[in-house]
Amino acid sequence: MLIAWADDISPNLGVRALGRGSTDLLTSAYPHAEIEMMNYGSRPAAIDWSPRTLLKNRFLPSSGMMEWLASFDVYWDTRSGDSFADIYGFDRHLTMSLIHEFAAQAGVQCVMAPQTIGPFSRWPSNRLAARNLKRSSLVFARDPKSADAAAALGRPVDALTTDLVFAIDPPAHTAPRDVVLNISGLLWQPNPHVDYEEYRRSVRLVIEGLRSDGRSITLLPHVIASADPDSDIAAVETIHAEYDREFELCTPTDLDDARSILAAAQVVIGARMHACLNALSTGTPAIAMAYSRKFRPLLAELGWDEVVEIRDASSTSSAVLAAVRSPGLAERALHAQATGRAHIDRLRPAIESLV
Repeated sequence: MLIAWADDISPNLGVRALGRGSTDLLTSAYPHAEIEMMNYGSRPAAIDWSPRTLLKNRFLPSSGMMEWLASFDVYWDTRSGDSFADIYGFDRHLTMSLIHEFAAQAGVQCVMAPQTIGPFSRWPSNRLAARNLKRSSLVFARDPKSADAAAALGRPVDALTTDLVFAIDPPAHTAPRDVVLNISGLLWQPNPHVDYEEYRRSVRLVIEGLRSDGRSITLLPHVIASADPDSDIAAVETIHAEYDREFELCTPTDLDDARSILAAAQVVIGARMHACLNALSTGTPAIAMAYSRKFRPLLAELGWDEVVEIRDASSTSSAVLAAVRSPGLAERALHAQATGRAHIDRLRPAIESLV
């Protein structure tokens, strides 16, 4: 089985969560399955990321691409959770879509793993998406809006489920912490999603509110050191230095370390969706600072409504602080955790029918 667009080495711990959740889910159905992963940063020799080269290699037997793809029984396409869309650029969407198409042409059963489907703002993006969906043996959506998007493209989903992080067993806890604050490097700099200056002001106002409430803060990057400009490291280090190292800065060594830290928190505030999902999947309340439509419908299906859209700094920070102060967070988080694990079980009968 080939797990695409997730792995266990990415600096983005959300991508690692998708890889771990995929592996745990698939091996629970097929304990002896041989699993390989493919992702940016862990590219197989037979695959190229250039759309032009991919098209050339499709018809060039000496490239070995089609033979390599045909060696798998299942192509498990995660699209990094939210890249089955064109919000990160058409080239990324095209590259991922071409490999999915060529896997189908190689005779492999293609599965669209639980993920966000859409949005697609351009006609070519819609056509590619519809083609991939219709060529898939199974299609899973992790939220109702994505299920609606798949149906609109002509391929209703086989199951509405949730994020793959809920297929991962809860971790051991580390030392207890109060508020764990994840700051997104993606949003800290100019980006196509939100006004980065308003996001920066929001973070600072949230910190001031937490300090006024007497809360203890731990800063946590969820995309760790890498060459990518959207790593969270620079953003958390900026805040750490700005407040004279008043707060603990806890940089995870790997996914297990991050999940242990999140599991031990009283509450998590995060703009990385998988920082929030990793927390909720361990039973820890998470206040999501949302920058795209992927957040709210997914979390609503878990019965979790603590989602704040990032807008102007004043309203954003006020809403985040109100959510942190709301009663019953811990009990509701445990309910969301149980709901997520029940929803991931919806996939198992379909997965077990694959091979």
